[in-house]
Amino acid sequence: MTSSQSIGTGRLLVRPVRPDEYERAGDVVVAAYRAEGYLTFPDGTEDHAYATKLADVATRAEDSEVLVVELDGSIVGTVTWCAAGSTMRERATRDDQGEFRMLGVDPAAAGLGVGTAMVRWCLDRARADGLREVLISSLPEMVPAHRLYAQHGFVRREDLDWSPVPGTQLIGFSRTID
Repeated sequence: MTSSQSIGTGRLLVRPVRPDEYERAGDVVVAAYRAEGYLTFPDGTEDHAYATKLADVATRAEDSEVLVVELDGSIVGTVTWCAAGSTMRERATRDDQGEFRMLGVDPAAAGLGVGTAMVRWCLDRARADGLREVLISSLPEMVPAHRLYAQHGFVRREDLDWSPVPGTQLIGFSRTID
């Protein structure tokens, strides 16, 4: 499933990542998280373990759909779609739920609609698959992402909050699919 939309003078294309693009897709999401400080511990050191996990697109692509966004032929965004059966799912537990993770936009493409294109793709995919709900987790400090999710009908769900590792608290959001 691919989708495209025009923005300004450019064109965004959301499509599955190809194996020869795994490294670039990993670089994009790591750069996005790093630019916003999401890979920095309170003591100022970097979370190398999570950066490595973000960069490992090949593993995610084994049982999830990793998407990229192209802008005029260059990869500027990536997201991982986790349908039923994906080991990457964290909060979705039912077959009628989907989840997306590790959404990242190249800092040079911020504000160009890349994040919106990826969220729309995930919602369209959920509809096409007959899902009833899409769930996501986010760090509390990812306020720009929270605004993006709210623009697409996601609501904050405290019952989805959780801690994947000691010292990391994630907050949950959901969107019903109609």
